[in-house]
Amino acid sequence: MESNRSMPRSQIIPELAYPDVHAATQWLIEAFGFSVRLRIGSHRAQLEFGSGALVLRAGPAPTAAESACHSIMVRVDDVDAHYARAVAAGAKVFGIPTTHPYGERQYAAQDLAGHCWVFSQSVADVPPSEWGGELVSKPDAD
Repeated sequence: MESNRSMPRSQIIPELAYPDVHAATQWLIEAFGFSVRLRIGSHRAQLEFGSGALVLRAGPAPTAAESACHSIMVRVDDVDAHYARAVAAGAKVFGIPTTHPYGERQYAAQDLAGHCWVFSQSVADVPPSEWGGELVSKPDAD
């Protein structure tokens, strides 16, 4: 794949609309720990989190129905610390971090424009067959 310094290296890059890209950028940095990669005027910004990327673009916030249709999942090293940071920054959270049978500890939150986020920490490697899943393809070896 050709490299281009104007694009994040991630192969999947969600684009989310925010009425005020600058305010959203600052909020996502403070509440969720993103960092700025690139700013383009006042209408666009690229943010990074670990090896992932996100593009903010100027546009209307999602309606309640639209925000209920999707969420962005972000893997974190310490979901409890991340939760505390989000709460301290005023994020609307939906419950406390919870450990699930499939080996993930997660919580959900909503950002200042109404986008839904799920933050997840791997806490155990549980075979999918033990919790009702079916591993269809073999994951890449680390």
